[in-house]
Amino acid sequence: MKAIRVHQPGGPEAMLLEDIPTPTPGEGQALIRLVACGVNFIDTYKRAGLYPVQTPFTLGEEGAGVVEAVGPGVVSVKAGDPVVYSNVQGSYAEYALVSADKLVKVPAGLEPKIAVAGMLQGMTAHYLAHSTYPLRAGETCIVHAGAGGVGLLLIQMARMIGATVITTASSEEKRALAKEAGADHALPYEGFDQKAREITGGKGVDVVYDGVGQSTWEGSLNSLRVRGMLALYGQSSGPVAPFNPQVLNQKGGLFLTRPSLWHYTQTRQELEWRAGDVLRWALEGKLQIRVGAEFPLSQAAQAHLALQGRATTGKVLLIP
Repeated sequence: MKAIRVHQPGGPEAMLLEDIPTPTPGEGQALIRLVACGVNFIDTYKRAGLYPVQTPFTLGEEGAGVVEAVGPGVVSVKAGDPVVYSNVQGSYAEYALVSADKLVKVPAGLEPKIAVAGMLQGMTAHYLAHSTYPLRAGETCIVHAGAGGVGLLLIQMARMIGATVITTASSEEKRALAKEAGADHALPYEGFDQKAREITGGKGVDVVYDGVGQSTWEGSLNSLRVRGMLALYGQSSGPVAPFNPQVLNQKGGLFLTRPSLWHYTQTRQELEWRAGDVLRWALEGKLQIRVGAEFPLSQAAQAHLALQGRATTGKVLLIP
């Protein structure tokens, strides 16, 4: 089978399309014939060595496809079942070996591409809005990168709850897209903290959901109310520099957390809750999942460039 492999961390050129043996499922595993895989910032971090992974490795953490075969002890899925998964290394490939307890069946009537486009980013938005800082009706949040994959979904979930959403995006086109998704206010990055203060009558917002990191860090802290929370879930602009925790005291007894999806899918029950909500809302039309671009597997480098250059809005997919 063909797969995108990394032998040495580096830029997009570090990704090589290679032929490797198709694996055989062992105890508790299923072999998935992939029809689409998601491209996420965590893939770029691992490719670049920011998140160290033992080399060589196959990139990708999110896929959708059809069960080709199952190993001993697997009863939850069978050959022919359409499934989707995330947080499992090795999806930039024609086939993937996945523990059966990580698989979620794609509901009848939902296109696999939409399922995988909503899986990692949809569950990320879900844990942020429902668990990390559980939003309540009437509260106000900032969602950075509102036209990105997580941003568009997080805006919609926050609006379902009844929160006021302030979002940021880098262009008029992206801000219009965020408004279309339900944002009450769509701002440029420049001066967003002062504008957020104005919108909230000087109080500040209850929570900032920040997947941008370095370039929004100061502004995010400055936007928060007393005892507000900064949920720093990504670093698309680069990692935040070391800082003195006394800053949190000076700015109002703030809370800071650096979560990831893995922390919020610790049990099968939690995985089914988050994935079930996302996929059901997509099927019912309550959650619009946008695919921004599709690339063949051989063009993984171009997919990473498009993602990192913010040249797309919504989800970037690779098609094996």
